Amino acid sequence: MPAPLRIRRIQVIPLAIPMRFRFEHAAATRAVSDPVIVQLAAEAPYSHLIGYGETLARRYVTGETTETVCDDIIDLFTPHLLEFRASSFSEVVQYVHDLPSLIDGRLVNSARCAVELALLDLAGRVFSRRLSDVTGWLDLPGFEPPGCLGEARYSGVVIGGSPRKQAAALRLQRCYGLRDYKIKVATPGWETRLEQAQRALAAALRAGRATLRADANGAWRLEEARAASPTLERLGVCALEQPLSPSEDAKLRKLARSAKYDLIADESLLTLEDADEIITAGAVKVLNIRLAKNGGLLPALQMAHMALTRGLDVQLGCLVGETSILAAAGAAFLEACPKVRFVEGAYAPYLLRGDVTMKSLRFGRKGRMKPTADYGLGVAVDEDALRRFACETIKSIQL
Repeated sequence: MPAPLRIRRIQVIPLAIPMRFRFEHAAATRAVSDPVIVQLAAEAPYSHLIGYGETLARRYVTGETTETVCDDIIDLFTPHLLEFRASSFSEVVQYVHDLPSLIDGRLVNSARCAVELALLDLAGRVFSRRLSDVTGWLDLPGFEPPGCLGEARYSGVVIGGSPRKQAAALRLQRCYGLRDYKIKVATPGWETRLEQAQRALAAALRAGRATLRADANGAWRLEEARAASPTLERLGVCALEQPLSPSEDAKLRKLARSAKYDLIADESLLTLEDADEIITAGAVKVLNIRLAKNGGLLPALQMAHMALTRGLDVQLGCLVGETSILAAAGAAFLEACPKVRFVEGAYAPYLLRGDVTMKSLRFGRKGRMKPTADYGLGVAVDEDALRRFACETIKSIQL
């Protein structure tokens, strides 16, 4: 039997990575990415190995901030890590499965995600397992490698401050073979931007070689969403993400009855209990699952299983500013999940002015992603880049 895996050091590293352009939607505007990296170092005989996890906090989604995530990892999750001891990958998965998402009545999904991924990455390296191997323990029928990774196609994003730049960006993405596109709405001038996007994609949309979906980030009231529907439908939007705030979920059925597009749940979808309620309500056709929002890989896979077995579609989403660490975790999700409708992520090379891995994880032509080549997350972290982008508030605990 191999020597047990234990943790000797925890580091929590908040980053500030400049973005290539300002990103704006109805809930926030940002020009700097602010991921939090968790670094777990193993005790001997594995002291040469380190595991990495990543998360991003969004107060308007889970109620967490970068500061609360850093504090929670140190104050709330370190006691769990002090007790950690595992002699097999399956023991690690069991331990990770039991990590809490709710502590003292407060949701800590973002913090949990970073801790979970760091543990799975480290355990994968120690026990020579890939992250997608967690499905062997989770007992989710139909969820197993290679999943849908070979068929999944990452989405393009409608960006560009001027009509000329937006059209140029869309032409470039079309030339690269991307098929699915997402545009933010419910912000000033969204109708004009949507018109421009539809013109740029018109031929592909008519031929069924492209799709266009919209995201309101919960900014509309029911009357506003209904008023926007004719424009969305006329311009070929096939799905609308989070049209209403989570507090108005009960009104989604009224919108769904008249809309010709599908509804996607995002900010309303935080826990497995939320997923059950949304599916039971019957208005939403797609669940947008984001690892940092939903607590990590294991809760994300359980949520996807719930959706697919009850007739809904799954979207693998992302948070703006993710590095290649979270992109690798997203690829592991695809390697385990049998079916997705839309995929987002792996945007670090295109959105950020730097990454924290030796080689940025990016999708290839037609939005295809190849599996990572190594155990764990399968990416090599660049320690120099971590130091370069790190804020001054690095927290470290020697266990």
